[in-house]
Amino acid sequence: MERFQVPTREDVSTDNQAIFDNLKKAVGFVPNLYAYYAKNETALGDYLTLQNRKTTLKAKEKEVINLVVSQFNGCNYCLSAHTQIGKMNGFTEDQILEIRTGAASFDDKLHALAKFVLSTVENKGKASEKVKEEFFAAGYTEANMIDVVIVIGDKTISNFIHNLADFKIDFPLAEELRTAAL
Repeated sequence: MERFQVPTREDVSTDNQAIFDNLKKAVGFVPNLYAYYAKNETALGDYLTLQNRKTTLKAKEKEVINLVVSQFNGCNYCLSAHTQIGKMNGFTEDQILEIRTGAASFDDKLHALAKFVLSTVENKGKASEKVKEEFFAAGYTEANMIDVVIVIGDKTISNFIHNLADFKIDFPLAEELRTAAL
């Protein structure tokens, strides 16, 4: 069902048209997710402000969070987008697939982060004490924890928008996880 249409530049407000123009210059195109936000007068600008806020986290750490949360929430759009962004940040395809499971055995600090993120989302913010201890033992701080939760929130917003509207994915499709039968 094509009930939810992605607006074109001509369909959105003047303010959102300016944001579309900036996105096109920066990214080369306006991703459908961002375009969809522009159906609301202020949502696109507000979302980009949240997404681009100053943070204590490195780009690779943010991608770990984005991939774990998007997998947990079953958002194929964000998995596809963040698979590409993850590769741009130096992750291999195999590393990305592992991160999506809530693990990163190739890097101790990112492993603690991935486990922390998965425990946090699975338990609605109540990560296990063991996982929290591992997160802090890996060198993360309370300021980092706050930023992790903000990125979880940021990604959850996008996951839910796409899961509700289910518009076309305009990135190469992410590989499905192959899970062993129990």
